[in-house]
Amino acid sequence: MPMHPQVRAHLERLAAANFTGLHTVSPEQARAGDRRLTAATVAAPEPIAEVIDRIADTAAGELPLRIYRPTAAVGPAPVIVFFHGGGFVLGDLDSHDALARSVANAAGMVVISVDYPLAPEHKYPSQVDAGLAATTWVAEHAVELGVDASRLAVAGDSAGGNLAAVVALKARDVGAPHIAFQVLIYPDLDFRRENRTITTLAGRYGNITREAQFWFRDHYLDDPALRFDPRVSPVLEPDLSGLPPAYIITAEYDALREEGEQYGQQLRDAGVDVTVRRYDGMIHEFLRHPFDDAAIAIAELAAALRGALGAPISLR
Repeated sequence: MPMHPQVRAHLERLAAANFTGLHTVSPEQARAGDRRLTAATVAAPEPIAEVIDRIADTAAGELPLRIYRPTAAVGPAPVIVFFHGGGFVLGDLDSHDALARSVANAAGMVVISVDYPLAPEHKYPSQVDAGLAATTWVAEHAVELGVDASRLAVAGDSAGGNLAAVVALKARDVGAPHIAFQVLIYPDLDFRRENRTITTLAGRYGNITREAQFWFRDHYLDDPALRFDPRVSPVLEPDLSGLPPAYIITAEYDALREEGEQYGQQLRDAGVDVTVRRYDGMIHEFLRHPFDDAAIAIAELAAALRGALGAPISLR
């Protein structure tokens, strides 16, 4: 389909800004630029009933969390453990604050965003260890948090979608915590960087260049051979049976589209209940921008969460 006019206008503004190529700067410089870009382009955060920052003492060390509660609850609430995107190098609790608020409000559920350690200061598997530890901590502290550990989902966008998928795999393998649902938002699932959309859409439609793809990969991985590890590239996992049901969002003009849709088919072939929803005319990270289709996608995602996890928070 033709690119949505709102997306086209957004990309024209980005092109006019003439940003320096990511692969030519340090991670610190890239983070500073990403914070400026977020402030200039991301949708304004919605009001929400309660936001609490806290430090969780987990098996992977102390991890900052941000807890979003859309309204006072009667009884334990469904909970979504959320991992932000940013290629494992960029992003934090603030960069995805608006998206976390929108999902919590739309679903009527508690969202707990995880500030996992970033590369290259922390290489793989630090992020996976932190993701599993944070999810386990939420499940173990469910009563204190006022959430229902039996209705726990993992979710994430881009690199965070990778982390959500890998946490679901690790939890299945070790038998805990129980994960009832996984939400993968334009997930980054194949670090080989060889499929059709990752190569042909690189550097186009707001997607990062091939050089930037490898910049992110090399910061994340100590050894390039790790790109074949299924806990780095979940599309290479030979056994996807026994995983929680999944909801996967992809975008037509996103370089990560093919691997997200491939993983959905692989889950389906393994007997996992999965929905793959492609948004035509959209680009990578579109849920974070003030596009009409972003609002539609969040509403549909919220409906999927309610269908999977049951009733949302009840009003007092």
